[in-house]
Amino acid sequence: MKNANKSYPLEWLDLLITVTLNPSKTDIGAITDVQLNNIILRISEENLRLQLLIKSQVFSTNKENEIKLLIKQYHSSFIILLNQTLENQKAAIPRKLILKNTYKSLLVNIDELLSFIETHFANYLSPEEEVPETYLSVTRKELRKKLDRLKSKHKRITNPVMDIVLKRLYRFTDTNLRYKIAFRDIFYKKDLVRGLEEIDWNSVNNKAFSPIDELLIYLNFNSKSFINLLTERISQCINSCDNSIEKMDRLLYYYKAFNQLHRKPGLVLNPNYHDLETILGNWFTQEILYLEKKLHLSVVPLQSKKENPVEKQSTAKEKQKVLCMLSTDQIGLMLRASDELRILVAKSMSQVFKTIVPHLSTPYKEDLSYDGMRSKSYVAEERDKQIAIETLERIIKKIKEY
Repeated sequence: MKNANKSYPLEWLDLLITVTLNPSKTDIGAITDVQLNNIILRISEENLRLQLLIKSQVFSTNKENEIKLLIKQYHSSFIILLNQTLENQKAAIPRKLILKNTYKSLLVNIDELLSFIETHFANYLSPEEEVPETYLSVTRKELRKKLDRLKSKHKRITNPVMDIVLKRLYRFTDTNLRYKIAFRDIFYKKDLVRGLEEIDWNSVNNKAFSPIDELLIYLNFNSKSFINLLTERISQCINSCDNSIEKMDRLLYYYKAFNQLHRKPGLVLNPNYHDLETILGNWFTQEILYLEKKLHLSVVPLQSKKENPVEKQSTAKEKQKVLCMLSTDQIGLMLRASDELRILVAKSMSQVFKTIVPHLSTPYKEDLSYDGMRSKSYVAEERDKQIAIETLERIIKKIKEY
């Protein structure tokens, strides 16, 4: 963690904390008010200087392992200095306001330096490493102050989503929590609070999802309460439509809007639960299939009466059909692509469809026409293409989890 001149970049800050403001090594009562004021001004300047220095050092380093070592050294050094500052403050019991402000300025600026590293270079830190108790204590206090400001700002606004988020964050700041807190938890909570502070709550929003919804989806806020609230709100909006066609259009609009929202890679509120994208993606898919079935039955309401239910059930058992939760057009697209990529190899594409399709059924059709499915695969609608792609992406994600 040394620059080109082999000097120690934290020298001034280190000496200030370990010697000058350390009651066990210095008579801090002898430090004048003028000197303390100058120290406070210098602390802010040092904060900015170190941020620029870290950026410069990272920019001038080409090797990933060297950058990782550099960032970890800075991060651990700042935590050590933060711990020492807290010990100094506790031992000194400062009676002068200016001395109290000096310690406070140190704590705030070191916390800013830690946040700077965690925001810009989180990839180079060890997210599962346990957070030191003193750093956790300072972080909780700072987060609670910000939460109090957010709560005060929104006390006149009825926002159930904000209530869920604030409740979750306040619980994290509770010092009585006894489970292990990793740096990953700290990074996530700081990102979340920062995002809440940046939302323009007075802006008019005509989108499918509100600014806070977009933030929580971006940060993979996979809280069951939030997911239930979100799906309930979307359901109410869809059910307000007059008929199934309008409901389908509204549902597809929300699904498209959801898929177009940004996600921050590697983040998750609760790593022991499914990703928000997986849960909501599955919910949208199931609702679309359900509405497609209703639309199909409304077009051909007497189709089932043409067949004997007992014979139909017997035939299905004999063929041992596999139920596929996709439409015929979507299945056709996948089979066609598999044939053209030579994943499924047969004498012809017709042979692929003829061999596989009789053994499949869909939620709204028991017996499928392999020839009709093959023909439709050449004139598929964009909606069917999109659902087929999203289904394959979910399969890929699931395989990666194995």
